[in-house]
Amino acid sequence: MITFNPLATKDVLRVGDLAQHEVLEVLATADRLKRDPSSATNALRGRSVCLLFEKPSLRTRTSFEVGVFRLGGQAVFLDHRDQPLGERESIADYGRNLERWCHAIVARVRRHATVSGLAESASRIPVINALCDMHHPCQALADFQTLVERGFDLRHSRLAWVGDGNNVCHSLMELASIVGCGITVVTPEGHGPDRGVLDTCVARSMRSGARIDVTHDPAAVRGAFAVYADTWISMGQEDSATKRAAFARYRVDRDLMAVAGPDALFMHCLPAHRGEEVTDEVMDSPRSVVFDQAENRLHAQNALLCHLLAASPAAAPGTPRAKAAAGGSAAPAACVP
Repeated sequence: MITFNPLATKDVLRVGDLAQHEVLEVLATADRLKRDPSSATNALRGRSVCLLFEKPSLRTRTSFEVGVFRLGGQAVFLDHRDQPLGERESIADYGRNLERWCHAIVARVRRHATVSGLAESASRIPVINALCDMHHPCQALADFQTLVERGFDLRHSRLAWVGDGNNVCHSLMELASIVGCGITVVTPEGHGPDRGVLDTCVARSMRSGARIDVTHDPAAVRGAFAVYADTWISMGQEDSATKRAAFARYRVDRDLMAVAGPDALFMHCLPAHRGEEVTDEVMDSPRSVVFDQAENRLHAQNALLCHLLAASPAAAPGTPRAKAAAGGSAAPAACVP
């Protein structure tokens, strides 16, 4: 029997919604589920999880659908790639409907305001941000699971980000600032992380002992445990030719990995534009852990679902029992395989 402690937060819209001990517990659960998938085969028995996607997906959709199935639950996919939320009916009405049928919402959306609106309206059930323009918490949790598997010291190691200061960068910065490790963000001028996110992470680092450095110098990857790259042009962005020119010297190739050091790992959240932000030589090298990261999306997300739903009974959403659980505290739920 495995027991999952409920999280203090109802929703995970950004990594910063989690306390340090909760991050560590989610990572430990993810490791447990990876080593012994049978330990939680009934964790979501009788529960339905809505997967609501405004953006195309391979890893996020597949890992959540397979993951919910492995936990004994039902995944319901709602495709909104051609009809953004709020267009046919309000986001508030959408969320109020879903909370009457489902036990959790996983939303991959264009704007953070959309997932925030869902969380506010679907107040009875958890909402997980599966990617928006500002944050990608599930990716960051899977990335740190991968790092820890490879010997990353959460108190003394350092990760180097090279590329755009985007949503994945924000979530990695937040997670580093929570657990107390170092992160060096290397971006071209004008493409750094959001100032508000950076300031929040720096303030949190004062308590955790983390170190966050932002620079324009690719040589700052020297000595990093891992070098992390991401696509330069996100879906829907314009002026791609201008942006590619600005990023040309930030390509992760053999020479940049040599600067990082002979044992540095290479990371990428995928999909990768080979020959653009990373060369084939690096992507396919023994030092690349990109497919470990992809696999760990399943385990980290399952861990998050187990902890978020631990305090919620398997009764149908909208019933008096479910309403009481959503608004108050409950004892840890035991999940018996």
